[in-house]
Parts: sequence; C-alpha cells; structure tokens
Amino acid sequence: MAHADSLTFKLAAVAALALAVTACGGGGGGGGIPAELIAQITNPPPTPTPTPEPEPQPEEQEVYFDPYYNVCRGTNAKCYNDWGAFASTPNRVLIYSRTAGPRHANLGTPMAAGLNPEMNADNVMQAGLKRMLEAEGIAVDWTEDVTVLAGRINNYKTVIFASSNRDTLWNDASETSKDAARTALRNYMRRGGGFVGLHNAFGAEYNWPYYEGLLGNANFYNHGPNRAGDVEVVAEDPSTKELPTRFTFQDEWYNLEPFPTHVKFLMKVDTSTLKPLTSAPHPGHADFHPVTWCQYYDGGRAWLTTLGHNADSFTATHTGPGAEFFQKMVVQGVKSTMGLTDFCTP
Repeated sequence: MAHADSLTFKLAAVAALALAVTACGGGGGGGGIPAELIAQITNPPPTPTPTPEPEPQPEEQEVYFDPYYNVCRGTNAKCYNDWGAFASTPNRVLIYSRTAGPRHANLGTPMAAGLNPEMNADNVMQAGLKRMLEAEGIAVDWTEDVTVLAGRINNYKTVIFASSNRDTLWNDASETSKDAARTALRNYMRRGGGFVGLHNAFGAEYNWPYYEGLLGNANFYNHGPNRAGDVEVVAEDPSTKELPTRFTFQDEWYNLEPFPTHVKFLMKVDTSTLKPLTSAPHPGHADFHPVTWCQYYDGGRAWLTTLGHNADSFTATHTGPGAEFFQKMVVQGVKSTMGLTDFCTP
C-alpha cells in the first residue's frame, strides 16, 4: 500500500508539471516534459541514510583488581607501584624463618632473637639461601624475630619467607601492637617491595586473608608422601631462564585449597610421575599441578613456590635430585622480585 501511494504521488507530480509547462506555452514544438525529468520524478535516487554517531562507550576495564582481597593483583604491571621507594636501597634481602607451629627439619633449631643471630649447624635452609644469594652479590640478613621484621622490613628489596608457618606475623608478647608485622608487610608491599614464599610459607597466616591473596589466592591443604617427580617448566620467564624444560626433583608436592588464580604459572609437576598422586581426602590436581608462579600484588612483586622441603635441596653439593636447578630457579626468582631482572614477564 505504501508503494502504491508513493507511485500515485509521483504520477500526480508529473501531471502537475505537465500542466505548468503547457500554461507556459510549452505544449508545442517538441517542448513537452523531457523523459529524463520524468524519470527523476518517478525514480529519484535513494536518499542516503545518515550514519548515526556512535554512542560513547565506557572504557573497558582491565581485569586486574581483585575485589575479594581489595587489592590490585595479577600479571598486569599496572599493579606495581613504581614509586622509586627502593631506588637507593642496597641489594639486600631478609630471610624470615620464624615458625609458630610445626617446624620443618631443614630449618633446624630455632634461632636466638635479633637480627643475624648465630646460625646453628642444622639451619640448613637458611644457610643455603644465604650462600647462594651471596654468590650473586646480594647481601643477606636473617631473623626469626617478628619485631625485627616489623621494624626493619623497608631496608630490604625483598623479604623471603622460608617455611615460616602458622601465625608467623603475630606477636603475642606485645601489649600494644600484636599485628605490627602484618601492617608492616602490607605497607611494604604497597611501596613496591618484593616477596618470596618458599614451601611452608603456604602454611602461614591462615586467618589473614591478605596473606592468602599474597600467595596468589592459594593455601596449603595437604600433601602425599615425600617422593620424586618430574618438574616441567611451563612458561618462559627470567626466573626459569636456562633451566631444562624437565627435571627430576623430590618434595612433598603440596595440594592447594584454594587454587591459585590470576597468576603466571611457571612450573608444574607431571602428576603421572607421582605415585600415589596424593593422600586423602584431597583429590590432588591431576590435570594441572602447579609448583611455582608469580604475580604483582598490592603494589609489590610476589614470587612463590611450594617446593623446598628437603635439606639436600639447599646444600652446596647439590646432592638432592634436581637441587642445582631448584637453587638456580630460587635465585633468579629472588632477583626478579628485587627488580634486578624483569619480573613475571608476559
């Protein structure tokens, strides 16, 4: 119907034009309406449809803010606070191995209070870390004193939690600030500090959600028997540089709950080489069992590995299976959190 009305209008327009031409004396001498004009009236070119202006769209928000922990975290470097807070800090790290619960054998006898107390002969993990980092020109301090951590943490480019488990940052002896070390660690990360968590650092601070996020949204749940398995490098990174893509290592192979998220996975264990896979009641991570990863967290850098249970993984003689590669990985991970190399590269 709309088409018929349009055609009727066009024909009426032609007739009106014809009358006008006739009235002007155009009826003779071949002065009729040109066919081209009739064609233009009856079949005009289509009117171009104006292109609508695009509606302004909100900027796409990059997914790097974690509302659960209320921090910026993940693999996006925008989560790093590059404020230059450590620009004049010497290349020095702090090994923190205080335990507030079960103590791993490779940590040895608890140390005396203060900074850099005399190491006992059985403090194998601490001594091994000190030796391998000093060989790279990195100065090393150590402590198991929570007040030292709370008061001196900003003097270091990286703090290493060496199997420091349970409420390792809680100071019951303080009458005023029992959580001073927690506050210090949080502010340290926010000013761009480095954090390295080794092995039973995953068994620490269960009641402090911020720390769980620092580990990559992960916590220790349980482990199977201490046995050998094949570790596989799953990503290129400064911390995995020049490592073989696969090597045998021996550990407890922690099962995690929750499972890490928004991190860069660096290494995993080939679960087909673990027999048994795990111990009840956790089913284990049969499809993908990570053992090392990294992330930016609340302004700082965090590099994590669940490995490091056995004493011979830290000795200079490299007697443990894969010890040489494990130590190289740890040193490179520490250096990346210090800013001496690139960190957690895309």
